Amino acid sequence: MERYVSIGEAAQIKGVSIDTLRLWEEKGILVAARTEGGHRRYKLSDLLGANYNTDKKTVAYARVSSHDQKADLERQALVLSAHCEHQKYNYILIQDFGSGLNYKKKGLRKLIDLILSEEVDRLVVTNKDRLLRFGSELIFGLCEHFGVEVTILNKKEDASFEEDLASDVLEIITVFSARLYGSRSRKNQKIMENLVKALDSQNKLD
Repeated sequence: MERYVSIGEAAQIKGVSIDTLRLWEEKGILVAARTEGGHRRYKLSDLLGANYNTDKKTVAYARVSSHDQKADLERQALVLSAHCEHQKYNYILIQDFGSGLNYKKKGLRKLIDLILSEEVDRLVVTNKDRLLRFGSELIFGLCEHFGVEVTILNKKEDASFEEDLASDVLEIITVFSARLYGSRSRKNQKIMENLVKALDSQNKLD
């Protein structure tokens, strides 16, 4: 079954800007299909080559917690790209923004989709925590099941580890506090309702 991707995904796969893709379409170099809403959709086979179904790809995955860490994301991307090019891998670079506690990140879900569709031969990351703070073993287990080789370039904590960990811990505290506060609020509200009822009953007796 032919797979189509958005213009943003196509730009990432080809390593060019969206404007470049539009220019290529004007020149007839790479033409996109259109949805009913007029959005461009590119055939994955056109982007990766005619043999993409038989030649699995390497996926290089980079992630940071927030847009404030964009410089670190670029650093990861450079390290991953340099490694893949040195090894002469035919690779796709996925750059993701989001907490290491977030299992619904766009890039992570794309990675999982590619693994499940058996299009990945190798996964390369700078550090295992780039995938998830807790649960990266789940992704590695998925890779093992589908025969995907995993390469971790840096076995030690990377340069942004402390900053990233602090962000994740803060998120845990924020969520926990919100739930705890909400729980107490409901409990306090119930207590107040019971108190009001008790006072009303007492007033009726008086």
